[in-house]
Amino acid sequence: MSPPLATARAGGSALRPRLDPAIAARFAASAAAAEGADLRTDDVAGWLAERARAHRFRVDRVPFAELDGWSFEAGTGNLRHRSGGFFSVEGVRVSKDTGLYREWQQPIICQPEVGILGILVKEFDGVLHCLMQAKMEPGNVNLLQLSPTVQATRSNYRRVHKGASVKYLDFFTDPGRARVLVDSMQSEHGSWFYRKSNRNIIVEAIGDVPADDDYRWLTLGQIAQLLHRDNVINMDSRTVLACAPLPDADGAALHADAELRSWITEARSRREVRSELLPLDHVDGWKRGERSIDHDEGRYFSVVGVSVEAGNREVTGWSQPLLEPHGLGITAFLTRRVDGVLHVLTHARAEAGLQSPAEFSPTVQSTPSNHAHHPPKDRPPFLDEVLAAGPDRVWYEAVHSEEGGRFLNAESRYLLVHADEGGDPPPDSEYRWVTPAQLTSLVQYGHYVNVEARTLLACLNAALALGKDAP
Repeated sequence: MSPPLATARAGGSALRPRLDPAIAARFAASAAAAEGADLRTDDVAGWLAERARAHRFRVDRVPFAELDGWSFEAGTGNLRHRSGGFFSVEGVRVSKDTGLYREWQQPIICQPEVGILGILVKEFDGVLHCLMQAKMEPGNVNLLQLSPTVQATRSNYRRVHKGASVKYLDFFTDPGRARVLVDSMQSEHGSWFYRKSNRNIIVEAIGDVPADDDYRWLTLGQIAQLLHRDNVINMDSRTVLACAPLPDADGAALHADAELRSWITEARSRREVRSELLPLDHVDGWKRGERSIDHDEGRYFSVVGVSVEAGNREVTGWSQPLLEPHGLGITAFLTRRVDGVLHVLTHARAEAGLQSPAEFSPTVQSTPSNHAHHPPKDRPPFLDEVLAAGPDRVWYEAVHSEEGGRFLNAESRYLLVHADEGGDPPPDSEYRWVTPAQLTSLVQYGHYVNVEARTLLACLNAALALGKDAP
């Protein structure tokens, strides 16, 4: 049973991975560096604009019949590429024992490949810098954002598209080119991907790194400033940055590490969450037209087709399906200090596409327009509190794009909100207070912290690096 919030303390950290304190100190020093050796922070926007002018970028919506290489499979209706690679759009049937919706069906993206999301780092003037890429993704509202050094599916780096090779890939695949600092397997969006994982990796270059016009070196401190701007740091960068080891300066936590691991394990073991693939043509409540697949009531998302031109990609032109959400998402951590130690309120959230029944997730992870027709009692917990929070309680806010390679115009408003006063969630609650250091520890294991919570962890670390703090 959880003790009252005001008196509970736990200092146990026996289950935390052994992080090299010297490496953590180097990342901390990079986070404290407001400017770098390559490009001034105030010049990043101009550089991105210059890279946008240097290449031809265009995205047009097209009917499914005009998707080159894609077709609806006979007998199932699943949308597949003729190569058998990349991904497919199929159906999924979900049932679970908690929540407002206990059973539903939907289209979902199936991409069994494990991709590489990797950031290459190197010291300049004694400070670690990250090699960031100005990368075009067809689903981003502004197309060009800062991505990791390498952001590639297995189909991409094995050149199924028959295009150019992935730049800097050898630093992540050849042990002699770099030293591994961070390496873990992480889930992607569990509501829209079926059991999709990526390898999140940070490596330090050994020797020289060739220059490229579409890449620049930035410190973590510069990236922290850019994370306070809308639609600059892409989702793949944010999830890798959340894995960066930082010194544990939190102090004693409300719940011991062993207790948190036991809590999420117990939630996974008792949850009944079943998801099984089914033919896309057999999905109830959805209809397929010439240009989109839509929910019967116009909610949630659509599946659409696009034709793409991108002058700086491995392939300069292609077409593909994208999933287009309906409405701006809201993703937030409620925060609170317990005896001076910062905590965030996490949710053991079940999602249709996750490999396990639950991962540590944000307090709120919702698209409000999907719940506008519900009475208050049926809306997601804490959503109304977050939406009603005034400026005095919001200590971080920015709009970030979700995965631009698979989702069209998918944006979420990410928030850190000081919580109303109250007690610890009840023992049977799906919510627990966790310190940022505990989340960082859990990220090292993989499949414990979902992708939205990892973005918020990166944003929280960015806010702290800039001297901001919870009210």
